[in-house]
Amino acid sequence: MAWQTIWRLAGADHMHVNGLANKFSETDDSVTASARACLAPMFADKPCTVLPVFSSGQTVRQAHPTWAALRSTDYKLCSTFDSAPHVGSVGRAAEVAAAIFPGWFPMVVADPAMGRF
Repeated sequence: MAWQTIWRLAGADHMHVNGLANKFSETDDSVTASARACLAPMFADKPCTVLPVFSSGQTVRQAHPTWAALRSTDYKLCSTFDSAPHVGSVGRAAEVAAAIFPGWFPMVVADPAMGRF
């Protein structure tokens, strides 16, 4: 977490924390600790919080465990919307959410065509 502190002080606004059930060897507890550290204020008068970014093969299967681990929606989940539909892509999650929440569902998309990165 020492590197995280340095980057936060340097002005980083988001930080990669791997992902739950990731394809590498980092444990979920380690990933969760890193994400929680991103959201924890460094100083009372200057929080220097950053957005934790989860990746590494994330699918709909990690959506609830990620929220449950953080108890926050302040995170970014990196996934392509059409990847691995057989295991639950984020695109499939959007389809399910649209059926449950007609007209509205909780998702924010970064899309260069929309000017969002």
